[in-house]
Amino acid sequence: MFKKILIANRGEITIRVARACQELGIATVGVYSTVDKTSLHLRYMDEAVWIGDSAPLASYLNIDAIIDAAKKTKSEAIHPGYGFLAENELFASACENAGIIFIGPSSKSLALVGDKIASRNTVKKLGVPIIPGMEMANTDISKFKITAKRVGYPVMVKASMGGGGKGMRIVRNEKELESSIAAGQREAKSSFGDDSIYLEKYIEQPHHIEFQVLRDKFGNCVHLYERECSIQRRHQKIIEETPSPVLNDDLRMKMGEAAKRVIETADYTSAGTVEFLLDKDKNFYFLEVNARIQVEHPITEMVTGVDLVRQQILIAAGEKLKLRQEQISQNGHAIEARIYAEDADNDFLPSPGKILFLNEPSGPGIRVDTGIYQGWNIPPHYDPILSKLIVWAEDRKSCLPRISNALKNYILLGLKTNISYLRRIINTKKFMIGKYNTHFIGENEKNLKPSTENLDIALIAAALDKEKEKLSLTTETSIKSNPWKEIGEWEICKKNT
Repeated sequence: MFKKILIANRGEITIRVARACQELGIATVGVYSTVDKTSLHLRYMDEAVWIGDSAPLASYLNIDAIIDAAKKTKSEAIHPGYGFLAENELFASACENAGIIFIGPSSKSLALVGDKIASRNTVKKLGVPIIPGMEMANTDISKFKITAKRVGYPVMVKASMGGGGKGMRIVRNEKELESSIAAGQREAKSSFGDDSIYLEKYIEQPHHIEFQVLRDKFGNCVHLYERECSIQRRHQKIIEETPSPVLNDDLRMKMGEAAKRVIETADYTSAGTVEFLLDKDKNFYFLEVNARIQVEHPITEMVTGVDLVRQQILIAAGEKLKLRQEQISQNGHAIEARIYAEDADNDFLPSPGKILFLNEPSGPGIRVDTGIYQGWNIPPHYDPILSKLIVWAEDRKSCLPRISNALKNYILLGLKTNISYLRRIINTKKFMIGKYNTHFIGENEKNLKPSTENLDIALIAAALDKEKEKLSLTTETSIKSNPWKEIGEWEICKKNT
């Protein structure tokens, strides 16, 4: 087993990895940029190393700086978390060349599955259905136009590397294509250090369903069932649940086995996620492989009882999977809501700033994976995710009110967040009955806006309450008693010595 691991990330996922390391008796090294020198994740580390200025390219995407930090601290392995360099083939290769274990798939496997186009071409040979589109990344606009005409609009422009909705654009006609390609390239470069993009057919009204997979270095492979990820804003997942309300046992088995075949063919080791789109007729299509731990991994942990980060570390250390497919089952229901520093009522603009007050919910079945604390200044340089609220209950019917109440009790003051917005989603009729797809947010914009009914009355009541408070303070001061007069006669006595 490793003695020391460097965690090449920031925020809540870094803390999550550190906790797994602590349970395994492994020392941890954290890294930080200039703006992150007071970040919460550093409090969970045994050592911390500054790796560069605040911009991601100067720090968390700086391969040389991270490798150098690992060498200086004599770290045996690096855990990349998610985002940043987690799916970067060059980073995995740099670790291998430096004699450092990359906690994830090999650089060879990453070249295959981390590159969305390469993985599509591989899966096509397996007979697993794929979405029609390009077979290689390109920069020639004419190639994009030809492919778009062949598969038919609308189409999706996507980043070849990375995930999380970064670099993705829906294009509905040729007029929008060139600007969407340019915008996708800029965002992909900023997020993943690689501006490679490609194009595929856009499936209307799909469900986005992913299967969690584990595979060790001895060829043992299991899936840990699915996560329903169809509640998305701008292609970014914001609420996930498991089990999916639209899968039956037969379809679940077929998709799970397909996911395992994809992973085995790529000779993939570690935790990974195989993503599918499910159309309205329940046909599924391979979408991509996310070659890392997912943001939404906690809901799988809640229903299966398997610590996925721990499994990642054990596999990287060369241990065999002790899990067998027949031993894994789904117990109960879990939902995750991602808490973002963004203004949900103002086009979801990022909302950096200081957290003046923080109260995170707690109770049976409630878990909060967090990277924040009261008094911390949220920097504007990175993805605005603050924390994740995860709730488990014995079934979906019981899980819904539990997460709604947990969101109600999640109090964060000082900056704008999407907490109220998430609760409005949870409480919509379509979500409550489980009949939604990836178009849910776009189709329910009016229903998801905050109610303005009786807003004037509420503001007046708040103002009156404030005035009442001032009056109360004034009155209390004026009639305030004097304790020196109420205790009767008194005098200072000199003690005899």
